[in-house]
Amino acid sequence: MASCAESPGAATQGLGPRVASAGCPSLDPAPGPEEAEDGDEEPAEVHLCVLWNSGHLGIAYYDTSDSAIHFMPDAPDQESLKLLQRVLDEINPRSLVTSAKQDENMTHFLGKLASQEHREPKKPEIILLPSVDFGLEISKQRLLSGNYSFIPESMTATEKILFLSSIIPFNCLLTVRALGGLLKFLGRRRVGVELEDYNVSVPILGFKKFVLTHLVSIDQETYSVLQIFKSESHPSVYKVASGLKEGLSLFGILNRCRCKWGEKLLRLWFTRPTQDLEELSSRLDVIEFFLLPQNLDIAQMLHRLMSHIKNVPLILKRMKLSHTKVSDWQVLYKTVYSALGLRDACRSLPQSIRLFRDIAQEFSDDLHHIASLIGKVVDFEGSLAENRFTVLPNIDPEIDEKKRRLTGLPSFLTEVARKELENLDSRVPSCSVIYIPLIGFLLSIPRLPFMVEASDFEIEGLDFMFLSEEKLHYRSTRTKELDALLGDLHCEIRDQETLLMHQLQCQVLARAAVLARVLDLASRLDVLLALASAARDYGYSRPCYCPRLHGVRIQNGRHPLMELCARTFVPNSAECSGDTGRVKIITGPNSSGKSIYLKQVGLITFMALVGSFVPAEQAEIGAVDAIFTRIHSCESISLGLSTFMIDLNQVAKAVNNATKQSLVLIDEFGKGTNTLDGLSLLAAVIRHWLALGPTCPHIFVATNFLSLVQLQLLPQGPLVQYLVRKPRWPWESRTMETCEEGDDLVFFYQVCEGVACASHASHTATQAGLPDKLVARAKEVSDLVRSGKPIKPVKELQKQNQMEKCQILVDRFLQLDLEDPSLDLDIFMSQEVLPAATTIP
Repeated sequence: MASCAESPGAATQGLGPRVASAGCPSLDPAPGPEEAEDGDEEPAEVHLCVLWNSGHLGIAYYDTSDSAIHFMPDAPDQESLKLLQRVLDEINPRSLVTSAKQDENMTHFLGKLASQEHREPKKPEIILLPSVDFGLEISKQRLLSGNYSFIPESMTATEKILFLSSIIPFNCLLTVRALGGLLKFLGRRRVGVELEDYNVSVPILGFKKFVLTHLVSIDQETYSVLQIFKSESHPSVYKVASGLKEGLSLFGILNRCRCKWGEKLLRLWFTRPTQDLEELSSRLDVIEFFLLPQNLDIAQMLHRLMSHIKNVPLILKRMKLSHTKVSDWQVLYKTVYSALGLRDACRSLPQSIRLFRDIAQEFSDDLHHIASLIGKVVDFEGSLAENRFTVLPNIDPEIDEKKRRLTGLPSFLTEVARKELENLDSRVPSCSVIYIPLIGFLLSIPRLPFMVEASDFEIEGLDFMFLSEEKLHYRSTRTKELDALLGDLHCEIRDQETLLMHQLQCQVLARAAVLARVLDLASRLDVLLALASAARDYGYSRPCYCPRLHGVRIQNGRHPLMELCARTFVPNSAECSGDTGRVKIITGPNSSGKSIYLKQVGLITFMALVGSFVPAEQAEIGAVDAIFTRIHSCESISLGLSTFMIDLNQVAKAVNNATKQSLVLIDEFGKGTNTLDGLSLLAAVIRHWLALGPTCPHIFVATNFLSLVQLQLLPQGPLVQYLVRKPRWPWESRTMETCEEGDDLVFFYQVCEGVACASHASHTATQAGLPDKLVARAKEVSDLVRSGKPIKPVKELQKQNQMEKCQILVDRFLQLDLEDPSLDLDIFMSQEVLPAATTIP
């Protein structure tokens, strides 16, 4: 109760030795809006509902990060459900909801999914609902009767149906049934509103369509080995529990987004590389515009505005649940005004670029209306000071009058306290009249020494209420009159301001659709500004898309990560198009950069397929439908597979799924087993692809199996091309600026046609720090094996071992007591082991 005695509306005033006073308010400052938003981020959850019937999929999922339902129109899929697996890999749902009545294909798929104990990320919870919950008519009824905040309450039932029909494809029957089943699951599980009253529904802020057509297939192993994503533990001890941070990766160097939704969209683009040339060209047009020198200032200005675009869906979700915080209003206000700044800026930019035109047109005057309402109604300083929603003056005359009376209350209560003190016992040194919300006005006097028992608290003409902090609180005739005259001012003001806040929330929620569109377009602009900034700093160029090329053609390409880590980087070209040279066999010494070359080709192709500029002088990208790799084995004890088995799984995935438009990158396949078996498997895989003729995928194979060429294990023909990362020795007749004296091997890191004659493993071993004697012996053994001669032990080493054993025998013999009658030299000699051919010099 002590804290209640120091509530708003109270005051203190001294009155000589006998003091009559009223209490004084004290409130801690609330955290700033930026801190509040960062601290309120909730871990996002995705709940997926899927139906499979007659070779088609209906998919819908609810994402708690934006409180929206995403759906995919009915899409055909194979019996192996590859499309569904792609969706699972991309969105990583916490739960997968489907009908208990399924065919054999879906049953097999769910069983396989449930058996993946060590699936990374964690496998979803599989929830089976009765098939009746997915009925078509009942699903339509759930969709049309839902309580959606983005639909104005003024709409009639017919208008609501027409509005939803413009968003949801009711002609896609599987999708409608999946949406109905998802709504049933959300209502039963009460996702996000578990602790709310039962009449509070799950907030749904919109329906969004997503499609996976025209996508380039890339598996998780490829993302890992190409270092497109790379998660690392956070170095800060305060953030270890919060998760991982992005390490040195392609996403890490290109992610210069200023808002979290831009970063989220960039990650989404990386997981959805596309063949849609119109979409890719629209992205590149924006990047190219911002790279022009005269547009640098406008790009930097737009990037600064992006930092004020905050998590609007989270704020709208709180408004829907009536959980709005003080900081939310200031964050929303800054977001809307920044969006208006983006609109004004984009109106001055070329309207031929679609993104600028969309922002200029779709950032409507509703944004100005929202910003004007919030700016005219919300008292930001007062709200932060009192840690609750407060309104500015001149909004409601009744609230202004009550606040005026509440402001003048301290001096008035001081006068009342003076009159009360005149009627009290002379032994009472002071008193105060205080106001406590929900209780009213009370007379407070200090506890006197003779007031020991409860009976001592009774004072004639006063009603004792309670004792707090050595002060007695009473109701008197005057305090009762104050209650009747003034009432509970503080609570009345709060109630009226809360009513205004609710009305303001309704105005904002009625315009939730334009706010959602703002977030979509602003995040897209943020991503393209980030890609333009990276392209400017790293010297990237615009790729060209050639659907008829059926491959890639790269001139002087660079590895986007390696060029940042190496002091110098030698660019290389690559070309795989047409019907010649579809299979490229790359040989060369160890450490000559074969793996970097393969990754470079894969990364440049990937960057072009997400709509980014690429690290090359020129790049022409044809129709590429998938990228497969076998470059590095991601070993894991939890998988229960050997390294070689993991290699085989990756190659098998490429063999079974690659088409003539696929790009396959294979590095050192076959080295996980004995040389003969590994060489045989590699040759068999390449011959399998060569047998396909013109439908052979575009393949880059890096290998140290020189016998593949020397033994002519591959058929000769135009489909095969041999490339080499060729070294030069200092004594060869070529001018080299970096030659060193001696027999050192110098790498040019350039690709040219040909076949390597040796791996030069001894040179790499020397660079790694192995002793010269060991390297020389290894080279000697290698030469003997190649010539077919027997390998003989090293005589010096053998003689040294014999001398050591003889020395041990002599030392033990000298320790014997020859005068001991029990000594038997025959037994002693039989216990010692000497080589049969040992001779002591």
